[in-house]
Amino acid sequence: MQKSLSELLKEHDLPIGIFPQDATHYEFDETTRKLTVYVPQICEVGYKDSSVLRFDKIVTGYLDKGKLADIEGLKTKVMIWVKVSSISSDGPKLHVMTGLKKTRSREAYEVLRGGFSVDKF
Repeated sequence: MQKSLSELLKEHDLPIGIFPQDATHYEFDETTRKLTVYVPQICEVGYKDSSVLRFDKIVTGYLDKGKLADIEGLKTKVMIWVKVSSISSDGPKLHVMTGLKKTRSREAYEVLRGGFSVDKF
């Protein structure tokens, strides 16, 4: 039986709340390290540090210890919505790369949160 997405993220030293609560179906290729997460609908998730991530219906990336890289299907709002290219964990900090490195408190992403539907990615 496949482990939960939360368990997989924990094993790779990433916070369990980086994906929406209802994103429970995923595929992970141990050989290539490619992770594909299926989100039921395009949505935004707000975190306790006031950051917001926007998820497409399919999010892909390459999973390593403390890092999800080459991400497709995920954006964050800086001043405008920008594509997230990678997320890495470093102790209490979570680094969100968008072309610029944005460091956030990892604690804000440790809790699963529901997303709210948006019209477009």
